[in-house]
Amino acid sequence: MQQRQNTPMARPPSHFRSSHFYNRGRRVFPAGVTRVTVDREPTPLYIARGEGAHVIDVDGNRFLDLNNNFTTLIHGHGFLPVADAVGDLLHRGTCFSNPTEHEIALAELLIERIPALEHVRFVNSGTEAVMFAIKAARAYTGRPGVVRIEGAYHGAYDWAEAGQSGSPVSWGPESKPVTVAAYHGMPSSVISDVAVTRFNDIAGLTRLLDEVGHRTACILIDPMPSRAGLLAPRPDFMAAVQSLARQHGLLVVADEVLNLRQSYRGASARYGLHPDLIACGKIIGGGFPVGAIGGSRDVMTVFANDKGRPLLPQGGTFSANPVSMVAGRIAMEAMTEEAFEALDAFGEAIRASLREEIDRTGASFSVTGAASLFRIHPKKTEPVDFRSGYPNGAESAVSKALCDHFLQNGILLPNGAAACLSTAMTASDADTIVNTFATFLSSPFVHGLEAAQ
Repeated sequence: MQQRQNTPMARPPSHFRSSHFYNRGRRVFPAGVTRVTVDREPTPLYIARGEGAHVIDVDGNRFLDLNNNFTTLIHGHGFLPVADAVGDLLHRGTCFSNPTEHEIALAELLIERIPALEHVRFVNSGTEAVMFAIKAARAYTGRPGVVRIEGAYHGAYDWAEAGQSGSPVSWGPESKPVTVAAYHGMPSSVISDVAVTRFNDIAGLTRLLDEVGHRTACILIDPMPSRAGLLAPRPDFMAAVQSLARQHGLLVVADEVLNLRQSYRGASARYGLHPDLIACGKIIGGGFPVGAIGGSRDVMTVFANDKGRPLLPQGGTFSANPVSMVAGRIAMEAMTEEAFEALDAFGEAIRASLREEIDRTGASFSVTGAASLFRIHPKKTEPVDFRSGYPNGAESAVSKALCDHFLQNGILLPNGAAACLSTAMTASDADTIVNTFATFLSSPFVHGLEAAQ
């Protein structure tokens, strides 16, 4: 990367037309938007189009996109091979009640790459993929319970989202974390079926399974939990998850909806985990809605109906629709082993440069992540679990200021400073990211914060 220099803050972007659309949206949507994840401060940015690594909003502002629709777009926006293939397909039909060859082709690609997959079923979202993976574990084991990692995000299925939230006032002692309800009114029966353990805590997982293992269907785990802090897994913890699951006769369900982008063979293979089931999504749809559940032939037989009603019926009007199947196959074919390795190296170079800036200034920040993902924490020490990564009030204000600074300088950095990269990005884009971080570290805001500490 080039030598970094402090540069003046760019002129704040105009939001006139975005404000106009937001006012219209408030008349038809609760809070004016249709996703809780949309940043509304001071107003949502309404996007007109995307071009490679950038998006352009309705006011004509151009931004480097470190969100990529929540890690979905591994090739960035308007990836031409996908656009051409889908454009041709639209004239021949977008969905049918019967199967097409396109679903077989994408399934073959996934099975060829990902060691844990022998059979696959397609659904329409990551939430559905996790939901059916949990249901498959229940159908296979005959048990209702789920053990999951505190603070990790697994979509909107009740038994997957119980325990994804929490704060110092609600999460309980480290030795016995509390399963915090994900929303007001969540049934107590759901909470009683979900037990929570801390990431990288072998002793805690051992104690928990000694208590609830006999009624647990699966351990649900993201190999590098993003929402919990993009945490690095300890090899001994991955091994413990594996051995304890076998000891208690339950399944390991890996949620790779987001982290499949970590390597050609996915995140589980990268970190030495051998799951019974994997939930996939995001990048395997090429920018279109998709989800997939895959695993061993033995476990996946719960979906089979060739001998009558299956143990677990699964359908879906748009499951395996040809548009998502074709777009996903084209996008994934372009992600060769060499393409994954190049994106991995690109991400590592950015993370190293961000850490160099932190070391140079002595600022109280750390960087987590791997492959094409990074997260900037307003903490001196890199977090190892949800609790150590949880920001206090002052740290939340720092993260907000960091994201605002990036926005003012033409970069969309998601809330929480959790970023993802795409193959459309260049070395110049990397320099822009690091330079922008450097100017933030040199700002009066950070200097004042450091002085106060």
